[in-house]
Amino acid sequence: MKRRLPARLDPGTTIAAVRDLHVRLGGTKILDGVTLDVSAGQVLALVGPNGAGKSTLLSALCGDLPIESGEALLYNEPLSHWSAVEMAMRRAAMLQQATISFPFSVAQIVEMGRAPWSGTDRCDLDEDVVRTAMELADIVPFGERVFSSLSGGERARVSLARALAQQSQLLLLDEPTAALDLHHQEDVLQLARRQATEGDAVVIVLHDLNLAAGYADQVAVLSHGQLAASGAPAEVLTAELLTEVYQHEVEVWPHPTTGEPVILPRRLTANHPATPDQFRWDALDTRDARPD
Repeated sequence: MKRRLPARLDPGTTIAAVRDLHVRLGGTKILDGVTLDVSAGQVLALVGPNGAGKSTLLSALCGDLPIESGEALLYNEPLSHWSAVEMAMRRAAMLQQATISFPFSVAQIVEMGRAPWSGTDRCDLDEDVVRTAMELADIVPFGERVFSSLSGGERARVSLARALAQQSQLLLLDEPTAALDLHHQEDVLQLARRQATEGDAVVIVLHDLNLAAGYADQVAVLSHGQLAASGAPAEVLTAELLTEVYQHEVEVWPHPTTGEPVILPRRLTANHPATPDQFRWDALDTRDARPD
């Protein structure tokens, strides 16, 4: 069957979406009626506590797990309408765990990102695209090393480079900063902003709320598998909402230079002990932990 090559979508156009999405894994409901749009030209951050459903939602957008009800759309069509190669032309994913069984070099793994374009006129760009992706992810110095010899942070940057080499307009990143030092965390988020400025859509799962506040155009807050709020960071990342969602008192101030929300947990110390009104341990949800 002939592959349908993707057209480039204009900024502001919905490139992916979920509609009343329900996902159950191992008998446990993980997502419960989530509806969300992903727009070209924007960075969308998915935030929320452990077990809120962030990574599950990203996997649903990837088409990597079964959906109980509702639908996930890519280019306004259900994911089932696309072949695996056609989906790979339209969305690239960097997942949390990167396991490679064979002794491939870093450069070879990044080159795998070009596989969807094999046999098209874009394969003529493979060498330049791979080199640029490696430069952007700052992995050129160890391009000939075997992937299994790398640290966790280095592996994450290689996975990012492979996703960039795929040249899809939708980039899905699952906790890309988790294993990175401060310098490379900033590099990754600046790269996400650059991709959005050039018209790509970037969906990124983050635990660091300040990174979400500083780099995202839109933030979706998940809690217990539901969408608690979505919108611009300054509108969504409020002390009231975050305190409720994270079950820990949170303070939010505008940054004195940028005006972006600065988010800090209220620290409970011997000099500033908690009071019953500040924090109630019995308010915590003690249900079995669910996949993030």
